[in-house]
Amino acid sequence: MSERLDESGIESTTVSIMRTSATVKGGRRFSFAALVVVGDRQGSIGLGHQKSGQVPQAIEKSQREAKRKLRKYPTTGSTIPHAVEGRFGACKVLLLPASPGTGVVAGAAVRAPLEMLGIRDCMTKCHGSTNTLNIVKAVFNGLEQLKSREDIEAARGRTLGHSDTEIQQKLDKPAPVSTEGDADAEPAETAEAPADAAANEATAS
Repeated sequence: MSERLDESGIESTTVSIMRTSATVKGGRRFSFAALVVVGDRQGSIGLGHQKSGQVPQAIEKSQREAKRKLRKYPTTGSTIPHAVEGRFGACKVLLLPASPGTGVVAGAAVRAPLEMLGIRDCMTKCHGSTNTLNIVKAVFNGLEQLKSREDIEAARGRTLGHSDTEIQQKLDKPAPVSTEGDADAEPAETAEAPADAAANEATAS
């Protein structure tokens, strides 16, 4: 469940709360680590991972860190520009663009950063480690590999055609509903009503 941090439109979602304990002379001392992702759902997200003795303080520290690390990533409509594979440690996450209406096919750890980024259609697959922290960092590693059309054109020095993802986004985009025809039809029906009434009176007489 995401929460709004301020009026700038930045939202925060807590991916995981991890508890660790240390055995000391008087017993056990617990500490908590919070993994938080913040974003504006318009292409900018950041990751925060901080520890504290209390859960609220750990979340607050993670949110501050994530806001400092906010970064813009390229998107294409409601999906990503192309397929990428992010890696971190023993974890690999494959991110694939999808057509509108597919939704985000992913687990909680992968879904959180994609939704904060504003991605609504994407297919994913995780391989290797299932550690939540590793998965989220692998997703960010994959997002860092994304390149927009402008970046590729500047690197190659030439103009590119439309990619399959861009074509699919345009084809599946719903057409705007026009109300001009309905507005024109209503006066015509109104005009025909008096004519019908006059014809009926003439027949009766």
